[in-house]
Amino acid sequence: MKSDSTAVRIFVVEDDPMYQKMVRYLMEMNPDHEVHCFSSGQECIENLYRQPQIISLDYSLPDMTGAEVLQKIKAFDKDTDVIILSSQQDVSTAVKLLREGAYDYLTKDSETKERLLHLLQRIDQRRALRLEVSELRAALQSNYSFQRNMIGNSPVMQEVFRMMEKAARTNITVSISGATGTGKEVVAKSIHYNSARKAEAFVAVNMSALPKVLLESVIVGYQKGAFSGATTRNPGRFELAHRGTLFLDEIGELDIKLQAKVLRAIQEREFVRVGGTKAIKFDARIITATHRDLAEEVRRGHFREDLYYRLLGLPITLPELAKRGNDILLMARHFLDHFTQQNQLPQLELSKKAKNKLLKYRFPGNVRELKAIIELAAVLHDGGRIDAEDIRFNTPNRPLEEALLAGEKTFEAYKHEIIHHYLKKYDNDIGLVARKLDIGKSTIYRLLKDESKNSSLSFSS
Repeated sequence: MKSDSTAVRIFVVEDDPMYQKMVRYLMEMNPDHEVHCFSSGQECIENLYRQPQIISLDYSLPDMTGAEVLQKIKAFDKDTDVIILSSQQDVSTAVKLLREGAYDYLTKDSETKERLLHLLQRIDQRRALRLEVSELRAALQSNYSFQRNMIGNSPVMQEVFRMMEKAARTNITVSISGATGTGKEVVAKSIHYNSARKAEAFVAVNMSALPKVLLESVIVGYQKGAFSGATTRNPGRFELAHRGTLFLDEIGELDIKLQAKVLRAIQEREFVRVGGTKAIKFDARIITATHRDLAEEVRRGHFREDLYYRLLGLPITLPELAKRGNDILLMARHFLDHFTQQNQLPQLELSKKAKNKLLKYRFPGNVRELKAIIELAAVLHDGGRIDAEDIRFNTPNRPLEEALLAGEKTFEAYKHEIIHHYLKKYDNDIGLVARKLDIGKSTIYRLLKDESKNSSLSFSS
């Protein structure tokens, strides 16, 4: 008998001394098994405090039935694997016991030994897999602790941490907003892995990464034969996230026609697969993220107002990196240490000029861009530190004001370019552009009218 913290504790509950000896022998063939034997149901129940992982249970005991003992075992610990051994081949009893939580039902005959060994092997494999998954989830939770994964001492980030902690304590829907690269998915995972649902799945779906024609079948799943190529039944993200967290990334990109179905699924906590008729219940915490101003999208008629309020829940706004002050240097230090450790490089320092260069930059790519810049600098440096010349900004599109000011145009020309930039950005929505620029709509109409007149004069001359 093995008796240590790594052993699998097994109870053999059998009143026949010879059969008990045989079962015990089979159990102890595995050196990792710690076996205890009992001759009655009451003895077994009184020793449940030892927390056995597996119980071999005779159905016909002198003091109570196997069904009664099974009920007590499952009430104490529902995860205990119970194998029922019976001298009677009763299908209805076997089905009843399996429904009540027994792992399996074996009839005592010439094949019992072989089948019992096979069952034990299956249980051991399943338990090893459970332990591995549990350890991975514990590691994930550690990796997604708020202060470890979201670095920052700035007031704006302290407020983000405060809101994340509030979100993790409840099942409230969370809506995360912020520019691309600010870490919205990291926040979503941190909330999940610090919540009561941390042992369940975190399921993400990016609305902008999937074609509109496929999005519905990905979200709710589909039945076999629902469309050409649907050769098997496929569960959707709602189904996979049951009891866990469903992360709807870039929710602002969700097609207006599909928004009604998503609203109903979240509201009723049920959905119907594509090609199906049966409503499937689900229980998942909903977290959304977007780089868009959803309230503005509602005003423009691009996003349903009822879905907006259903998803709003607890709003968390992530600040752009340029607004986080010295957090930039804290994150740069973190990325630099991580990169050097991963690549077995000596520890590097950032020179004062390199730090100043980082602090003066706008970071249109936010945290994601900072990480890329620091990793490149770690490769380019010469000597034991990173200097200003190692910090290289490769922004594909210069900020608007840089592009405008480079031309040294008249104020009127700059004004025209700015207004046209916003008209293009917001699909020629003059009312929205007027609000964004804090000018009257008449100013924009007058500009367009003057341009049209000048264009006609130029053409006629």
